[in-house]
Amino acid sequence: MSETIVISPTSRQEGHAELSMEVDENGIVTTGRYFSITPVRGIEKMVIGKRPETAPVLVQRICGVCPVTHTLASVEAIDDSLKIEVPQAGRILREMCLNAHMINSHAIHHFLVAPDFVPDNQYKEVVKKISTIRKNAQYVEDTVGGEGIHPSDIRIGGMAHNITKNTKNKIKTRISGMMKLLEEHVETMAGLIEDKDFPDKLGAHNQPVFASDNTYGSKNNLSINEIEEILPSSWYDLPDIGERACSQIPLYKGNVVETGPRARASKFRKFKEVGVKAQHLARAQEMINSAEKILELVDKLDTSAQVMADYTLEGTNRLGVGVIEGPRGTNIHSAKISPEGYISYYNAIVPTTWNIPTMGLATEGFHHEYAPHVIRAYDPCLSCATHMIVKDDETKEVLKDDMVQL
Repeated sequence: MSETIVISPTSRQEGHAELSMEVDENGIVTTGRYFSITPVRGIEKMVIGKRPETAPVLVQRICGVCPVTHTLASVEAIDDSLKIEVPQAGRILREMCLNAHMINSHAIHHFLVAPDFVPDNQYKEVVKKISTIRKNAQYVEDTVGGEGIHPSDIRIGGMAHNITKNTKNKIKTRISGMMKLLEEHVETMAGLIEDKDFPDKLGAHNQPVFASDNTYGSKNNLSINEIEEILPSSWYDLPDIGERACSQIPLYKGNVVETGPRARASKFRKFKEVGVKAQHLARAQEMINSAEKILELVDKLDTSAQVMADYTLEGTNRLGVGVIEGPRGTNIHSAKISPEGYISYYNAIVPTTWNIPTMGLATEGFHHEYAPHVIRAYDPCLSCATHMIVKDDETKEVLKDDMVQL
């Protein structure tokens, strides 16, 4: 006889979610439903009617874990709407900041999952390495972006200012000096991940991967017109879950997709593994990928070059799209700027929103005790995903015909 097992809230992640599983008499998950229950904030609606420079400041507060990602997606969308051509040095600084953020965020994830993988006799050493890695990555975020939590120097049109030659040398010294430690850490984590006694292919699924770029983001590598969002009531088979879920479900070419480190590794770095172990391994390896990219970029940076474009804020209501590859996956912001110079439309499709249905599917076929490991492998960030549900003010009924579409 089957039964329903509910984990609510799920743990060791940002925000709150619920995992509802139908399991058979052997405890094997036959249906997995993973959904956000974090309260809706409606930040996308807050920016409507405001000046364009307000949007990056507000939307970076969608999530305290990935503010760099949201800031960059926002300015990229507004740049696109206003047809601003960001100077090369400005683009380099943006990408440096994102890759530093990638290292920092993946290191935080390693700290969160350390109880799952790291033996007691190695725990102190591993955490010390994580702290050192984070310190160096945070230095790059702070010096390039203004600060890591709310990066004030990432602006519409480029960057607030270039870095000095001295700062450029410090970044190069710190990141190159960190490479040996980083490689040792990744090797340690890879070994511990491989030694973990998980079922074969735990967390594997048959959904497509979704990624736009190896180290930054590009709307040119995606078919934007083939993205649609459906209400949770159209996805989840139980009406009460469809009404309680706080995020819409984005589809790409009609499919739910996996986005994030493994998706990027699969699409751009010939990574073949699947499942929970593969997720953790791809995330660890991406730290080296991002560090190498920072060193490549810092060598290209001209510290005397212009980093801010000349532009006006008067728009044409042209849809602008910003696509950024964040630590948890592809983050897509879209915006329109009116002829009077105000935001007339704003929408965000965030990484966790893409991954939510995939995480539910990835629990199926395995014993329910392994389900939390699947969720942690995908590294969900729930406050990012809670902003799109639409209900009738009077009846509180979910409006099935009132969806926000890109």
